Amino acid sequence: MIPKSQLAELGLFDAKVPRYTSYPTAPQFSNDVGPDKFATWISQIPEGSAISLYVHVPFCRRLCWFCACRTQGTQNMSPVFAYLETLKSELRLLKRHLPRGVTLSRLHWGGGTPTLLTASMIADLAGAISDVAPFAPDAEFSVEIDPNELDAARLDALVAAGMNRASIGVQDFDDTIQQTIGRIQGYDVTREAVEMIRDRGISSLNADILFGLPHQTQARMTESVQKLLSLTPDRVALYGYAHVPWMAKRQQLIPSKALPTPQERLALFETARNLFLWDHYHEIGIDHFATKQDGLTRAQQLGRLRRNFQGYTDDTSNVLIGVGASSISRFPQGFAQNAPATSAHSGKIRDGAFSTSRGHQFTGQDAMRARMIESLMCDFRIDGDEIIRAFGAAQADLDEMYDKAQREFPGILIVAGNALFIPQDARSLTRMIARSFDAYDLSKAGHSSAI
Repeated sequence: MIPKSQLAELGLFDAKVPRYTSYPTAPQFSNDVGPDKFATWISQIPEGSAISLYVHVPFCRRLCWFCACRTQGTQNMSPVFAYLETLKSELRLLKRHLPRGVTLSRLHWGGGTPTLLTASMIADLAGAISDVAPFAPDAEFSVEIDPNELDAARLDALVAAGMNRASIGVQDFDDTIQQTIGRIQGYDVTREAVEMIRDRGISSLNADILFGLPHQTQARMTESVQKLLSLTPDRVALYGYAHVPWMAKRQQLIPSKALPTPQERLALFETARNLFLWDHYHEIGIDHFATKQDGLTRAQQLGRLRRNFQGYTDDTSNVLIGVGASSISRFPQGFAQNAPATSAHSGKIRDGAFSTSRGHQFTGQDAMRARMIESLMCDFRIDGDEIIRAFGAAQADLDEMYDKAQREFPGILIVAGNALFIPQDARSLTRMIARSFDAYDLSKAGHSSAI
């Protein structure tokens, strides 16, 4: 292992860097991409393509203090019903622009809390989506599920709609930590939700757990991970809590003095990581773990692992269309993001236009650097020959990028032939190493801790 003193010298415990779920990252988006360009990119999808669709449901019964997602609390269903009508209108607008024969290889409902929808609303939304495009063979339909917002009727409606992967947010099972982050979700409630999901034949289960939360210790981390392992999830995302109260105002309710230090965060991650590995999970990228049978494990073994706004994925479609307020779409030409506020988004849709408010059109080396960064994040290596073949890169440019990274991380990176590798004991530095291949100015972006 690289000594902590050397990690400190390289800046791991001080750096603020992107998570690189996209490149360029969202802070680089501008208003140069609007509804017309978004519509054009949709129309340029080849006929018969299999694409991914993300549906954002931003409502929650209560707002968790730790969450930095685009969400809003509601105590009644009126705004949710109105938003559902907006989604249906947006889907009809999308259908008018999609080329013929498009199918869905992936469908994901995220939030917020998609399971806030009633059973009839779930069926209504699913029907509107199927009217836009049918599922492709072997399609995956995943839904983010809050165990506090789940019953048999809603789960049956999701299964009837074709859901075959469920994703449950755990965060941490410790009562003190849950009280501090405003997320009360007992182990028994979570276990009952998992049993309901498994009883209905949903064999693919994701779970999210956080490290770096206030009052979190290695002992508490160990207990929470062991409870999670007892639920036998197929895939686990071990995310670092991003404390960004200047961006997510609700996080001001979390006492910063109770947060672990960066060195303690690393120890918490290693504690959880070892437990997953001891339980025979495969390590996927920088923060995911999966069983041998899971699609992420197979994708990793075949060199097909990818990274998008939901983290790691085995989805190889080069088009992801986001529906709903604040959703981000990805095309071969660039990124497009909907208006973040539900009122602004709904207003545009009511007027018969997409709500695209910003984005980024790829220029210069964007696509090439995006692939290089994704390769580092997924496989901890860059295949220079692949980059040259795919993007027509000049060997001199590649050599210059390698040299820059090696100067920034002396004695860490390995260059063999035309490939660059991050060794196993340096993978905690991966996001920082990826930043070395980022051509954009990151000084004004409020990114999260590197660990």
